[in-house]
Amino acid sequence: MSLSDFFSPLSVEKFTPKKGFYTTQIGAKAQFHTEYFPDLEKGKYDIAIIGVNEDRGTVDNSGCGLAPDYFRSQFYILHEGPYISRIIDLGNIIAGKSISDTYFALKTTVEELVKLNIVPVIIGGGQDLTYAQYMAYEALEQKVDLVVVDSKFDLEEDEPDNNTTTSQSYLSKIFLHQPNYLFNFSNIGYQTYFVSQESLKVMDKLYFDAHRLGEFMNDLTIAEPIVRNANMLSFDVSSIRSADMCANYNAVPNGFFGQDACRIARYAGMSDKLTSIGFYEFNPAFDQNAQSAMLLAQMVWYFVDGVYNRKQDFPLTPKSQYLIYRASLKDGSGEMNFVKSKKSDRWWMQVPYPSNGSKNERYHLVPCRYEDYQMAINGEMPNLWWRTFQKLS
Repeated sequence: MSLSDFFSPLSVEKFTPKKGFYTTQIGAKAQFHTEYFPDLEKGKYDIAIIGVNEDRGTVDNSGCGLAPDYFRSQFYILHEGPYISRIIDLGNIIAGKSISDTYFALKTTVEELVKLNIVPVIIGGGQDLTYAQYMAYEALEQKVDLVVVDSKFDLEEDEPDNNTTTSQSYLSKIFLHQPNYLFNFSNIGYQTYFVSQESLKVMDKLYFDAHRLGEFMNDLTIAEPIVRNANMLSFDVSSIRSADMCANYNAVPNGFFGQDACRIARYAGMSDKLTSIGFYEFNPAFDQNAQSAMLLAQMVWYFVDGVYNRKQDFPLTPKSQYLIYRASLKDGSGEMNFVKSKKSDRWWMQVPYPSNGSKNERYHLVPCRYEDYQMAINGEMPNLWWRTFQKLS
């Protein structure tokens, strides 16, 4: 089966301005799947836009499957940044006879693109599509660090007689999936009144990371190492406050500001480790004057800008480009090692594998902040170090 079987071609004239694109606009630079499906040979493209016309799995937000074309009308009129972008728009994945057919199409597409070192940018549909995005990594046989930007934990259990996945239960499917290849899960921006204490206990028991919205209000840079640790990221646009992103039936008054969402998207783009991203739950039926569509377009613009500003400093080679810092704990129980990139000034901490751990590596590298190093030189163990060590054990 070819990827072309999953996609409907684009009618570029639907999102082309009457006077056409300026030569500096992304619409004049990108390639589009129109009559023939493009040749995706390795090294030809860096980023692939994927629309998904599927919203059967969303909860109370029917219509978000129409998002891709509304996004395109705003994205392609934006001007390219100071780089030469290589973007291919593959068109829209056609909703299958069953929702599992759509999941299969998205999973297969993401898997093939990641193999080709092309970063898929998924637009449209409910956040349940995160499950299909995640399943692509099973065939790639690698452990996954998943980051979700959301005001809630989507852990609701399905009905006993219902085996479907929804935008409110997909995380349960991911956590319970066997074989388990999820190494870490991080939530960015949950709002406490939307989250049960039982869910928080589940996160703590699994040594997963959950970060309240309030943590980022005064210093959004806290999000950077969290995002930098992700292989894949899922962004629920309802985590943005309704004044900035109204195009969602479940929009709420509090959340990230529009510019914060753009910064998080740029952090994701700059991560050398991240290989796929999805922007979900945008519903054009609730948009006003295309303002939410424009914000989503700007978020993707910042993601693209981040990709073309990657520092290529992970994995940490050559060693001459890094500085090693050591800190001793107060109780004398051990020493912690930190790594700083000379190229980007970004930090990682080395968490040792237990004796029965990896045969090939002595340390697991975790992105961190300078503040974590400061805590360590004061003799205190950063919580991130401890939680990572527990997951390795």
